[in-house]
Amino acid sequence: MTDLTPLAPLPDDEALGACIDAMLPLLGLAMEPDWRPAVVANLKAVSNAARLFLEFPLPDDLEPAPRFEA
Repeated sequence: MTDLTPLAPLPDDEALGACIDAMLPLLGLAMEPDWRPAVVANLKAVSNAARLFLEFPLPDDLEPAPRFEA
């Protein structure tokens, strides 16, 4: 398996707030101030989930399964 560059640290509340402030006008969205804590919490949850996914080791030669069953 190839060594990957270490992942960036998870963003803190201030960084997530800056991201929200930057993206709202780009997306043409408005957000009530009362929603901000929930949006920050959801971005943290997504960041944590992405981190788990990205850190899971998989060999480079792994092939997809030809058939998926539940």
